Amino acid sequence: MNREFEAIVETIYAKDRRYKEDAYVFVMEALAYTQKKFNRPKHVKGEEMLIGLRELLLEQFGPMTMAVLNHWGIRSTEDFGNIVFNLVASRVLSKTEDDNIEEFRNGYDFDEAFDSGYRKQLAKKLSRMRSI
Repeated sequence: MNREFEAIVETIYAKDRRYKEDAYVFVMEALAYTQKKFNRPKHVKGEEMLIGLRELLLEQFGPMTMAVLNHWGIRSTEDFGNIVFNLVASRVLSKTEDDNIEEFRNGYDFDEAFDSGYRKQLAKKLSRMRSI
């Protein structure tokens, strides 16, 4: 993380302590991941960002995703939106006129995406591997 970004995140955290500083770093990593996934060099939509966040979280943290999110203070997809818009307010990210926090509300259920849903997907993969 570069020093300028680190200083900005420290300033955000001083005003809004809901989310750990690591959450901001991860959101920026997920933005780059999402831009690459959807082949968008600049702007991604909130819905796309949520997809990228989910995929990257599961890729990096697997069954520990819920514990990591809880540690970071993230309890719902709206929290991702709050982080994104804190970064917009700090001029790290920009937004279009169509962008708003609503895009991040009720994006997906964390239990289904990261806990029970993850275990179901893992069980299916294991079952397929056993049948080979």
